[in-house]
Amino acid sequence: MQVKDLAPGVNVDSLTVKVVKVEEPRSVSGRDGSTHRVADALVGDESGSILMTLWDRNIDSVRPGAVITVRNGFVGTFKGHMRLNLGRGGTLSESDAQIENVNTSNNLSDKVVEDAPPRRRGFGRSRRF
Repeated sequence: MQVKDLAPGVNVDSLTVKVVKVEEPRSVSGRDGSTHRVADALVGDESGSILMTLWDRNIDSVRPGAVITVRNGFVGTFKGHMRLNLGRGGTLSESDAQIENVNTSNNLSDKVVEDAPPRRRGFGRSRRF
Protein backbone atom coordinates (compact mmCIF):
# COMPACT_ATOMS: atom_id res chain seq x y z
CA MET A 1 0.00 0.00 0.00
CA GLN A 2 1.13 3.53 -0.78
CA VAL A 3 -0.05 6.87 0.56
CA LYS A 4 -1.90 7.64 -2.71
CA ASP A 5 -4.14 4.59 -1.98
CA LEU A 6 -5.45 6.00 1.31
CA ALA A 7 -9.06 7.14 1.62
CA PRO A 8 -11.44 7.93 4.49
CA GLY A 9 -12.39 4.79 6.42
CA VAL A 10 -9.57 2.65 5.01
CA ASN A 11 -7.85 0.22 7.39
CA VAL A 12 -4.07 0.25 7.10
CA ASP A 13 -2.53 -3.15 7.77
CA SER A 14 0.98 -1.95 7.00
CA LEU A 15 2.31 1.28 5.52
CA THR A 16 5.92 2.43 5.35
CA VAL A 17 6.43 6.20 5.26
CA LYS A 18 9.10 8.79 5.88
CA VAL A 19 8.56 11.44 8.57
CA VAL A 20 8.88 14.90 7.01
CA LYS A 21 8.14 16.99 10.11
CA VAL A 22 6.58 16.73 13.56
CA GLU A 23 4.64 19.66 14.99
CA GLU A 24 5.01 20.78 18.61
CA PRO A 25 2.79 18.70 20.93
CA ARG A 26 -0.24 20.36 22.47
CA SER A 27 -2.30 19.34 25.50
CA VAL A 28 -5.91 18.23 25.15
CA SER A 29 -8.45 16.99 27.67
CA GLY A 30 -9.91 13.53 27.23
CA ARG A 31 -13.56 12.67 27.67
CA ASP A 32 -12.75 11.37 31.13
CA GLY A 33 -11.02 14.62 32.12
CA SER A 34 -7.48 13.26 31.74
CA THR A 35 -4.85 15.30 29.91
CA HIS A 36 -3.11 13.96 26.80
CA ARG A 37 -0.43 15.21 24.44
CA VAL A 38 -1.22 15.25 20.72
CA ALA A 39 0.91 16.26 17.73
CA ASP A 40 0.59 16.12 13.97
CA ALA A 41 3.35 14.66 11.82
CA LEU A 42 3.59 14.98 8.07
CA VAL A 43 4.53 11.57 6.67
CA GLY A 44 4.66 10.20 3.16
CA ASP A 45 6.27 8.31 0.34
CA GLU A 46 6.96 8.89 -3.36
CA SER A 47 3.21 8.81 -4.13
CA GLY A 48 2.00 11.42 -1.61
CA SER A 49 1.87 12.65 1.96
CA ILE A 50 -0.68 12.82 4.78
CA LEU A 51 -0.90 14.19 8.31
CA MET A 52 -0.63 11.55 11.01
CA THR A 53 -2.08 12.20 14.45
CA LEU A 54 0.25 11.06 17.23
CA TRP A 55 -0.82 10.67 20.85
CA ASP A 56 1.21 10.64 24.07
CA ARG A 57 4.13 8.17 23.93
CA ASN A 58 3.99 7.84 20.14
CA ILE A 59 5.05 11.48 19.74
CA ASP A 60 8.48 10.70 21.16
CA SER A 61 8.93 7.63 18.95
CA VAL A 62 9.16 9.54 15.65
CA ARG A 63 11.64 12.08 14.36
CA PRO A 64 11.98 13.95 11.07
CA GLY A 65 13.91 11.95 8.48
CA ALA A 66 13.07 8.57 9.99
CA VAL A 67 11.34 5.89 7.94
CA ILE A 68 8.61 4.17 9.95
CA THR A 69 6.15 1.35 9.42
CA VAL A 70 2.61 1.89 10.65
CA ARG A 71 0.70 -1.30 11.47
CA ASN A 72 -2.98 -1.59 12.37
CA GLY A 73 -3.79 2.00 11.49
CA PHE A 74 -6.76 3.64 9.85
CA VAL A 75 -7.61 6.75 7.88
CA GLY A 76 -10.08 9.01 9.62
CA THR A 77 -11.18 12.57 9.03
CA PHE A 78 -10.86 15.65 11.18
CA LYS A 79 -12.73 18.79 10.14
CA GLY A 80 -13.14 17.39 6.62
CA HIS A 81 -9.50 16.43 6.07
CA MET A 82 -7.92 12.96 6.04
CA ARG A 83 -5.66 11.90 8.88
CA LEU A 84 -3.65 8.73 9.38
CA ASN A 85 -4.19 7.27 12.87
CA LEU A 86 -3.12 4.25 14.86
CA GLY A 87 -5.76 1.76 15.91
CA ARG A 88 -5.99 0.59 19.52
CA GLY A 89 -3.49 -2.16 18.83
CA GLY A 90 -1.59 -0.09 16.30
CA THR A 91 2.18 0.16 16.32
CA LEU A 92 4.92 2.36 14.94
CA SER A 93 8.37 0.97 14.32
CA GLU A 94 11.48 2.22 12.56
CA SER A 95 12.09 0.61 9.20
CA ASP A 96 15.23 -0.18 7.22
CA ALA A 97 13.40 0.73 4.00
CA GLN A 98 14.71 3.67 2.00
CA ILE A 99 12.40 6.49 0.94
CA GLU A 100 14.45 9.18 -0.73
CA ASN A 101 11.77 11.66 -1.77
CA VAL A 102 8.37 12.37 -0.26
CA ASN A 103 5.76 13.80 -2.61
CA THR A 104 4.52 16.69 -0.48
CA SER A 105 2.77 18.28 -3.47
CA ASN A 106 0.18 15.47 -3.23
CA ASN A 107 -0.77 16.06 0.41
CA LEU A 108 -3.98 14.08 0.96
CA SER A 109 -4.72 16.09 4.10
CA ASP A 110 -5.02 19.28 2.05
CA LYS A 111 -8.04 17.95 0.17
CA VAL A 112 -11.52 18.43 1.61
CA VAL A 113 -13.34 15.08 1.89
CA GLU A 114 -16.54 13.78 3.40
CA ASP A 115 -16.15 12.56 6.94
CA ALA A 116 -15.31 8.88 7.25
CA PRO A 117 -18.05 6.65 8.64
CA PRO A 118 -17.66 6.10 12.39
CA ARG A 119 -15.40 3.21 13.30
CA ARG A 120 -17.09 0.29 14.95
CA ARG A 121 -15.83 -0.51 18.39
CA GLY A 122 -16.49 -3.64 20.34
CA PHE A 123 -16.21 -6.27 17.62
CA GLY A 124 -19.65 -7.84 17.65
CA ARG A 125 -20.91 -6.78 21.05
CA SER A 126 -24.50 -5.70 20.92
CA ARG A 127 -25.42 -2.12 21.65
CA ARG A 128 -27.21 -1.31 24.86
CA PHE A 129 -30.15 1.03 24.63
